Amino acid sequence: MRCLVTGASGYIGGRLVPELLQAGHSVRCLARTPRKLRDHPWSEEVETVRGDVTDAGSVAGAMAGIDVAYYLVHALGSGSDFEDTDRRAARIFAEQAQAAGVRRIVYLGGLTPHGVPERSLSPHLRSRAEVGRVFLDSPVPATVLRAAVVMGSGSASFEMLRYLTERLPVMVTPSWVQTRTQPIGVRDVLRYLVGSARMPDDVDRAFDIGGPDILTYREMMRRFARVAGLPRRVIVPVPVLTPRLSSLWVGLVTPVPTTLARPLTESLRHEVVCREHDIARYVPDLPGRPLSFDEALALAVRRVREAQVATRWSSASVPGAPSDPLPTDPNWAGGSLYEDERHLPVDASREALWKVIEGIGGDNGWYSFPLAWAVRGWLDRFIGGVGLRRGRRDAERLRVGDSLDFWRVEEIEPVRLLRLRAEMRLPGLAWLEMYVEKDDEGRTRYGQRALFHPRGLLGHAYWWSVYPFHNAVFGGMARNITETAANGKRPPDSPAERIRGAVRRRRVRRRVRR
Repeated sequence: MRCLVTGASGYIGGRLVPELLQAGHSVRCLARTPRKLRDHPWSEEVETVRGDVTDAGSVAGAMAGIDVAYYLVHALGSGSDFEDTDRRAARIFAEQAQAAGVRRIVYLGGLTPHGVPERSLSPHLRSRAEVGRVFLDSPVPATVLRAAVVMGSGSASFEMLRYLTERLPVMVTPSWVQTRTQPIGVRDVLRYLVGSARMPDDVDRAFDIGGPDILTYREMMRRFARVAGLPRRVIVPVPVLTPRLSSLWVGLVTPVPTTLARPLTESLRHEVVCREHDIARYVPDLPGRPLSFDEALALAVRRVREAQVATRWSSASVPGAPSDPLPTDPNWAGGSLYEDERHLPVDASREALWKVIEGIGGDNGWYSFPLAWAVRGWLDRFIGGVGLRRGRRDAERLRVGDSLDFWRVEEIEPVRLLRLRAEMRLPGLAWLEMYVEKDDEGRTRYGQRALFHPRGLLGHAYWWSVYPFHNAVFGGMARNITETAANGKRPPDSPAERIRGAVRRRRVRRRVRR
């Protein structure tokens, strides 16, 4: 069949596309920034069109000739009116699907608690339920899959569970850790999504999907500790942590930012358990499927340890972050553009220099003034930003759209250019470019350019307040990157870096022993 996938740059969408291709379907992706899909291994096998689900014209063009349309986007965190945005986008999608003669809409929503009035649900769950209703009320047959906690390498729920359990041997936790839920492995979610494409035309309904285990969050943390080979965790629930305080606590301990942690924790306030398993009539269960919670965890843990994570929760853009790329010749309409540019010769091949550039960030760090980077990350988390803890999807390779600590990969040209766009909270727009070039004598040269377009007086004040540290931060980065490329190893670490490195090495040794 001809399938349209929205949200292909996100966690589920990025994994669904290759599954649809493997099942023999042809795929068209609707993306606001098609460039983000360019470096995916399946990008040459799909058709990508530019558009937005809130723009009826672009949705109409994307729907032409489509049999099954997958809706895998939501406006969560995009502002206080995100429910209105979700509602409007779903109506546009349903109307254009009807106009184009689409056979079926498939939507992945959230599992809602039985017997709880919708007004009592979190805005996140309430909006998911409303979007599902919009599709079911449409003349186009719809499959609405409702899942609770999705477990898979790189999912936000998995990362939250993983970091809470790994980092806190003793936890004082909110009361929601005692709420029952029915998690499901991401492999089973994808199996149901793919299978939904071939449902009969008279099927127009919602399905609860979940794994075979019904667990409290406390049991999930203890099972994670067992699967990961960690000592038994001591968990002490207390009734005083509100969803807001809980999200701040999760944001402090895990890489999941507060803006995403809050809807996740709010969704755990009520028991969410499947009330039926009718999906098996149309997508039959295979032997050993759905996966048990422990099996889904073990697969996710193994993928993380082998650095084989296909997509991550951070694959999707951060709400409120700038999305437009840096123009080649920016027209700033009379505005200011501050720039810090540096060039250094490198006694190494272009390939050796590029290997260092592409490996920057995450556990490899930023090659300069680590305390300054750490403090900036802490400040960003404190004011609700993503901070430094998103890390990297892959330890060695980057692709357009990857999150990289508090940056996003905007452009990558192998052995030539890496451009990062800032997603930390800033009074303006910022980019960091690192590039490989040759001088007039054919020798390798490293180039580095930091750009900042201030917003208002505060933006100008921000640039000049951090300017005195540029030589230590950006100058140190340039020197250490070139020295690493030339010598094959990093310059000596500071005492703080050595301590952090020792802690990291001990963790790795423990994992290897396990």
